[in-house]
Amino acid sequence: MPELPEVEVTRRGITPHLEGRAVTEVIVRNPKLRWPVDPQIQQLAGQPIRSVSRRAKYLLLETDAGVLILHLGMSGSLRVLSPAPEPGKHDHLDLVLDSGAVLRLNDPRRFGAAIWWQLPLDAQPLLNRLGPEPLTLAFNAEQLATALKGKTSAIKTALMDNHVVVGVGNIYANEALFAAGIHPKKPAGKLSKARLERLVEEVKAVLARAIEQGGTTLKDFTQADGKPGYFVQQLNVYGRGGQPCVQCGAELKEIKLGQRATVYCGHCQR
Repeated sequence: MPELPEVEVTRRGITPHLEGRAVTEVIVRNPKLRWPVDPQIQQLAGQPIRSVSRRAKYLLLETDAGVLILHLGMSGSLRVLSPAPEPGKHDHLDLVLDSGAVLRLNDPRRFGAAIWWQLPLDAQPLLNRLGPEPLTLAFNAEQLATALKGKTSAIKTALMDNHVVVGVGNIYANEALFAAGIHPKKPAGKLSKARLERLVEEVKAVLARAIEQGGTTLKDFTQADGKPGYFVQQLNVYGRGGQPCVQCGAELKEIKLGQRATVYCGHCQR
């Protein structure tokens, strides 16, 4: 599933081709995505794209008429194609641009979304209750301590809660907790201020490195130019259960936590 780094890499890849360009045609081949594609999306036609931004794992294409909110779901991808080849079975949505290029949404599992929104974004139900962006100053030890106060759930589970902080998916929660030396099952509300400060630092560092490397390709993800993400080569724990810890050599343990694969070092993480 594309996580925050993969979505940010996609945003950076498509932005130079979209910002300032007008949409000349909207082609919806299959409106049956996670939520039905609103026919009002056709209001995009004729509109210049003012900006391409990201909130959590949502991409926001802003125009004077409204905002197109895109989510890649579990297997979706966005590509800018020029010229565009004939659409395939899973190419559900095209935005044709005045440059002749096409922004194409491909989504084999159809868990992605294309939402047309005309009211202020702070009224959008999918966006208005999200926690802070992890790579901003709004995500800090003080904010995290407040969000985790009294929580008895495992810190890994809490870290993946979008009400606490957005975009720290399973891969990056595993990696950040390892880098911070924190056991994934540690009760979230029991962590000291010093340990929270270290965790915030490592979350930011892990996500920044992943973005720099073009995201993590495990199965489906490719960048907007079709290239894979290379952060998979830097994973210290995720997907390495049973292998030696890169720090101490002990065998990494793998468990299910919140129904998600969780890998950690019982020696290095306390």
